[in-house]
Amino acid sequence: MKSGKKQGRIFLSPPHMGDLEQKYIAEAFASNWIAPLGPHVESFQREFAATVGVSHALATISGTAALHLALQLVGVGHGDDVFVSTLTFAASVNPVRYLGATPVLVDSERESWNIDPHLVAQALQDRAKTGKLPKAVVVVHLYGQSADMDPILEACRQYQVPLIEDAAEALGATYKGRPVGTLGRAGIFSFNGNKIITTSGGGMLVSEDRRLVTHAFKLATQARDPAPYYEHSQVGYNYRMSNVLAGIGRGQLRVLSERVAARRRNFEFYASAFRDVPGIEFMPEAPWGSHTRWLTTAVITPTEFGIDRDELRQRLDAANIEARPVWKPMHLQPIYRECTALGGSVAEDLFRRGLCLPSGSNMTADDLERVVTVVREAARQPVLSRAVS
Repeated sequence: MKSGKKQGRIFLSPPHMGDLEQKYIAEAFASNWIAPLGPHVESFQREFAATVGVSHALATISGTAALHLALQLVGVGHGDDVFVSTLTFAASVNPVRYLGATPVLVDSERESWNIDPHLVAQALQDRAKTGKLPKAVVVVHLYGQSADMDPILEACRQYQVPLIEDAAEALGATYKGRPVGTLGRAGIFSFNGNKIITTSGGGMLVSEDRRLVTHAFKLATQARDPAPYYEHSQVGYNYRMSNVLAGIGRGQLRVLSERVAARRRNFEFYASAFRDVPGIEFMPEAPWGSHTRWLTTAVITPTEFGIDRDELRQRLDAANIEARPVWKPMHLQPIYRECTALGGSVAEDLFRRGLCLPSGSNMTADDLERVVTVVREAARQPVLSRAVS
């Protein structure tokens, strides 16, 4: 039933808070542990490491900060090359530039939309012959799905190139039964406000390498040397998470599996609702792992669907529903156009036709029906009556 009153906005991926977060925040205030470091930070690091099955974790102010530290600590520096996925958010690539290094942007494959392992292996083989191997490879696990890690890990081991996993979008995803972010030399996660769990802003660096994480801790606290006064022999950063935000993270971590399950249910609802709609195809779930469906993403074929991705996005926006294009590849970004790109046509096609639909774990049945109604009407398909479980 239509109403003259405009309906509230459905956001793409809003925060989903519970009661436990407030309890931990209250503890931080009551103890006056407000500044960076503190018992919640230590507990969050320990609990997060246990959740993903890794030995060491360091809480940071953002996933970007964690990636910057990881790159620096595997030896990336001025003049080096770093292989990185081209279909990603800029935060996966910018830290390469922070260190004076140069990104080499690698295309996606269609099975998972992630970095193409064959392109990585071939490029490493070619560069080994000329003595110009990259200093690191950064694999981005896109939209909640793992890249095909085994062939990439094998190629990196063969040529002794450190592999860093950018799992900012993929907490809770697995690769052959193992949590993403734990397979390479180091992994990073994000707790930005739109992620599956959030600390409003924050990140985590994880590794089995104790020395790497210990050194990262030093750099993240302004690289202060052990002395009774402030002494510094390295340039450091102010990258530590606050005790208050870590309290939020601890509460969020307790419901991670519930949040993943809710997002997967959103995807299943959309997939069922659009099964008979031509010209809409969802990001596949690759056979090697479990996809969290952080965002439900699809590609639109205008000749079959009836309109293109941009017009569909605009119609959703007119109905007060947020949707966004798939990431614009980094090799098409003005700041990175001069960088070497290995392939690019797959990422370009996914960007040109790809759309992210509202995917929040707190979406209601009515929210989902509103999205489905607009999409079906845009495709000139009758709106079907469905029972929502």
